[in-house]
Amino acid sequence: MSSKDLKQYWRENIRYVGLLLAVWFLVSYGFGIFFADSLNSIRVGGAKMGFWFAQQGSIYVFVILIFVYARLMGKLDEKYDVNE
Repeated sequence: MSSKDLKQYWRENIRYVGLLLAVWFLVSYGFGIFFADSLNSIRVGGAKMGFWFAQQGSIYVFVILIFVYARLMGKLDEKYDVNE
């Protein structure tokens, strides 16, 4: 892999990581803390949605983000021909 391709590969990788971390921050802190009062008017399984995001929702989203990252990196590896 050339130096230019390597820089492009890592630039895309860091962009993916930044985007997924932003989603995780929005869900865990935004929905669980900042917007909790607004979300508490909605109920999920008997619990207020703000509480649900703080306790369980952010964990579910984090696990989903792991799978999304693995898929994105698989495609990126194929694009730059560094897959196994």
